[in-house]
Amino acid sequence: MSGAKGFKSRYGPWALVTGATKGLGAEFARQIGDRGLNLVLVARGRDELARVAGEVRGRSHVEVKTVVADLCRQEFMEALRRETDGLEVGLLVCNAAHPLVGLFFEQSLEDKLKTVEVNCRAPTMLVHEYGAGMLARGRGGIILLSSGSALQGVAYTASYAASKAYNLILAESLWEELRERGVDVLGFMPGATRTPGFEQSRPRLERSSLAPVSEAGPVVAEGLRVLGRTPSWIPGRRNRWSLTLAQRLLPRRRLIQLVGGNMRQWYAR
Repeated sequence: MSGAKGFKSRYGPWALVTGATKGLGAEFARQIGDRGLNLVLVARGRDELARVAGEVRGRSHVEVKTVVADLCRQEFMEALRRETDGLEVGLLVCNAAHPLVGLFFEQSLEDKLKTVEVNCRAPTMLVHEYGAGMLARGRGGIILLSSGSALQGVAYTASYAASKAYNLILAESLWEELRERGVDVLGFMPGATRTPGFEQSRPRLERSSLAPVSEAGPVVAEGLRVLGRTPSWIPGRRNRWSLTLAQRLLPRRRLIQLVGGNMRQWYAR
């Protein structure tokens, strides 16, 4: 597959992106639109959806549908089915997430369950719904947003890290099941990325230089580039090198302590 034309023939004519109003989700929408795919953008904010949709239409001249939906609500799939009925969704990007930063027992049970609903339950439903059509057609792509936190226990973000481990294992498992049937699956593990959500968590970056903060544009470009080539991927050479080396060289206990220490430097008040 080469260039935008090859990308469109493999994954078009429609892509569906969740959490599409800001950060990585909005960037996925922009870059997928630039490759000529029409888009279904899903998020909770109507005005923000309209803004991103207008931007994508203006720059890429593709058709864009918007769906206002809260992925932690039971009925979200009904709204999506209504808007995507008759559309051939060839690319699914499960980007929406409920981030949860803080000590486990200082967070409400409601918040922790919302993390499971948005980060695990919703992607499972979306893959089941739209992956079946891809499988029947013998072509398509699925990107499940995981995280570098999926690779080991992470203090201060226990529920979130656990949910991202679910996404990673689901993606890698489906990659093996579907790779010879024309459907590409990628578990995508960005590290710290400069997005509104990351900045709202108020990390004290000056306290630690262990984890570089990436920009959304290059991160998304790398994810789209490696789709179809590997079951999982860590964008950014430095991120990839440091995470891979740590996994190979450090005892599990030491690795968890190291990552936890970095999180304390960022988030302990």
